[in-house]
Amino acid sequence: MPEISRFYGLVVYMYAKDHFPPHFHIKYGEDNAEVSIETGEIIAGNLPRRAIRLAQDWVELHQIELYQNWSESQKENPNFLKIIPLK
Repeated sequence: MPEISRFYGLVVYMYAKDHFPPHFHIKYGEDNAEVSIETGEIIAGNLPRRAIRLAQDWVELHQIELYQNWSESQKENPNFLKIIPLK
């Protein structure tokens, strides 16, 4: 599971050849969730409210890079790019 960013205790990663819709995974402590790239909403799993807001702010800033990584993730040997963390 390639890590693409890390900030404020959130670890963001993507899987190669993952299922649709385009999304990424977040781990925050013991919590895990799949987050939509399009909307920033949780598709599956749970995160504390604060972590959701941080993730949504980050998606707004980096949606293009997230879509680029999603496209890359569908290739046979993906080369994921690191994305700048939220500051």
